Amino acid sequence: MQNHLSAKLLAEFIGTFAFVVIGAGAAAVIGAGVGLNGIAAIAFAHGLTIMVFAFSYGALSGAHFNPAVTVGVLAARAMSLGEAIAYIISQLVAAACAALLLRAVLGGDATGLGRPELAQGVVLAATTLTITPEAGFVIEAVLAFFLVIVVLTTAVARGAGQLAPIAIGMTVTLNILMAGALTGANFNPAISFGPMIATANFANAWLYMIAPLVGAVAAALVHKGLTSLAEGGIVAAQRAANAPAE
Repeated sequence: MQNHLSAKLLAEFIGTFAFVVIGAGAAAVIGAGVGLNGIAAIAFAHGLTIMVFAFSYGALSGAHFNPAVTVGVLAARAMSLGEAIAYIISQLVAAACAALLLRAVLGGDATGLGRPELAQGVVLAATTLTITPEAGFVIEAVLAFFLVIVVLTTAVARGAGQLAPIAIGMTVTLNILMAGALTGANFNPAISFGPMIATANFANAWLYMIAPLVGAVAAALVHKGLTSLAEGGIVAAQRAANAPAE
């Protein structure tokens, strides 16, 4: 049992490490000044990495690579508290190691190492937008909600079979395409934590740590509610089918 947990934690470490190196690394290399094409490249870097490693380790650890996903799975009662804590520690350590590697490779933290930031004076069509911490909290929570509900539906409940990693990877991609220019669209405390540690910049850390967890718990509650409703409908239909004809 202990060896099996160790294998899961190693899988979570490798997947999260790769996610930060490639995802945050792409954000650092591409930068924020290249418009939609740059955001699309960053979005696909994140989404494809998640998809590839979910295919690789989904059967072993569930391929969370995100403390918010782990909290969502825990809230849905699909894993134990002890296992969830171990997962989150592995993810955070992996993210910090990955960000420190990026700092060494990129010669310092001048690029920001993919650390998320709230938009300040972003030009959108005919308006200029600044994202407040309150708005950023809502955005990050909603994005995490989308990801966790997809994970619970396609992977945990096995609603998509072998295609779950594609659905999860595309959800990550779509989230970043929509909100990358607004909040950085991390919706993952680990991928926020790593660059913050490596740059020693913890601006709005509370937002990027807590908002995804709130979205994850909300997703778990909605998932459980929908499951109960669906099961109730099935039971009612079976009773109606078995009821004697009058």
